[in-house]
Amino acid sequence: MSWVVEEWKEGLSPRVLQKIHELESQVDKLKKERQQRQFQLESLEAALQKQKQKVENEKNEAATLKRENQSLMELCDSLDKAKQKISHDLQVKESQVNIQSGQLNSSKKEIERLEQELKR
Repeated sequence: MSWVVEEWKEGLSPRVLQKIHELESQVDKLKKERQQRQFQLESLEAALQKQKQKVENEKNEAATLKRENQSLMELCDSLDKAKQKISHDLQVKESQVNIQSGQLNSSKKEIERLEQELKR
């Protein structure tokens, strides 16, 4: 088959044949270079897609973490409000205990006074 491709070159001068050979070599070289660049392009496109997917995954994870953070902040606020309510309730109860303790002491003194009176 190659003899058919080469048939058109018959009768050409050696100088022209040399130039044709140089041009064919250059074409082969350019074809190989084109293939290499195509492979590089495909590799870069694949790497780009991989990076895009990675970025998308990171965005999704960031959104998930943001929602989780918001939920935790709301939980903290809720717990802080509950703590404040419990602290207030504790202060109220301590105040009531102090009042009742004062009343108890007053009642004890009154009992002691009445017992003293009874002894007399």
